[in-house]
Amino acid sequence: MDIELIFLLLRIMIDNFTTIDFELATAKYSSVCSVGIVNVVNGEIVNEFYSLVQPPQNKYMWQTSRVHGIKPKHTLDSPTFEELYPQIKDLLRSKHMVAHDELLDRSVLKETMNFYHLPYEELGLANMWDCTSKIYRSLGFERTKLSICCELMGVELKHHDALSDARATAELYLKIEEAMLIKKLG
Repeated sequence: MDIELIFLLLRIMIDNFTTIDFELATAKYSSVCSVGIVNVVNGEIVNEFYSLVQPPQNKYMWQTSRVHGIKPKHTLDSPTFEELYPQIKDLLRSKHMVAHDELLDRSVLKETMNFYHLPYEELGLANMWDCTSKIYRSLGFERTKLSICCELMGVELKHHDALSDARATAELYLKIEEAMLIKKLG
């Protein structure tokens, strides 16, 4: 494969992708209490989706609520992940997936679907997704927490809001070339 073709394929991947972020009610990966999804086509955000999600038994740990501010009273009338899934599956199906903490968000999606006996395989997602934290670390960024990367790259963030985190991840992914130049120029 020649270098021009590789660059073209990379450009297509960077310009067409979906980001996802979850907030959890407890330490269990199946305790999703909110989800944010952002679809990017041709380098533009074309769709954003956000929903509160009622976790199993609407159970929360005070520690997680302290981080994201979501409490049982906020999700009492929200759909469960199982009820929400028909709305989000087409936003995810066969997409090039990106997350800031790829292993966490991929694991949360898999474990939550497993909890509700939903077939993860029908989504047709890659075994590994692109991870903006790892990408920025490979570019020489010493600290790659979402809030730090956003501050360095001028990306707006309301941290621990699932949609804001997903949108910020999309913007960071779109700014990879800019990040490369920043690190190159010092």
